[in-house]
Amino acid sequence: MTPDQYCQERAARSGSSFYYSFLFLPRDQRTAITALYAFCREVDDVVDEGLDPVVARTKLDWWRTEIAAVFDGTPTHPVSLALAPVVKAFDLPQARFEDIIEGMRMDLDYNRYPDFATLEVYCHRVAGVVGLLSARIFGYSVPATLDYARDLGIALQLTNIVRDVGEDVRRNRIYLPLDELDRFGVTTDDLILFRETEEIAALLRFQAERAKAFYSRAMAALPSADRRRQRAGLVMAAIYRKLLGEVEAEGARIMNRRVSLTPIVKLWTAWRTWVRA
Repeated sequence: MTPDQYCQERAARSGSSFYYSFLFLPRDQRTAITALYAFCREVDDVVDEGLDPVVARTKLDWWRTEIAAVFDGTPTHPVSLALAPVVKAFDLPQARFEDIIEGMRMDLDYNRYPDFATLEVYCHRVAGVVGLLSARIFGYSVPATLDYARDLGIALQLTNIVRDVGEDVRRNRIYLPLDELDRFGVTTDDLILFRETEEIAALLRFQAERAKAFYSRAMAALPSADRRRQRAGLVMAAIYRKLLGEVEAEGARIMNRRVSLTPIVKLWTAWRTWVRA
């Protein structure tokens, strides 16, 4: 199996909505974005596998060393081998990959976020930075496109946080800012016990509105000159905004179920957005 095939299988196996945004890209961009996505999956799994924190930190440290090897021309992991030509072809900065690793490390430092300012740092590192790297792969001519890419990445992450609140609680993680829980009269015990209260419903509506605000801000920042180049991101936005609508419809019931879109809905949304962009 070649490094590119490894990354392709990694992306397809995940079933993520990101996979559908890659489908219509030219081959070189599709190969590049798939390698980037595979890297994100690798470092995210370090945290999600539930390893001892010391072991997880050691593995993240290894990935930091491996990213340095990518830029030095001495990678060893299949994902790193796939990334090596990509970082050169698309001029991807090493520091951005290190930011992603540091974002994953935050999951080892925090299982509660005191306020949105702290959460936004996390969202920027694990998703906004991915948006910035993706924008370079897709191509852009206007610097404001990077503002769009960062805000879109954060919007996608906030959507995941609202959708996965129950699943995250089962992993002893609460990404909803604690000061906002207090503002809406919700306790951490309410979440841990998977209560479906009006207070939780109101809190989740507030989180969904924040995500929608980031989508709106991203779209407002995207220059028309770069719109077609950034179509893959627009596909991602369309799929995730549809998902967010489904999550909103569930209300507090989202605590006890995970909302997802069917593959056919994702594919139809991706194709329709691509041809209209």
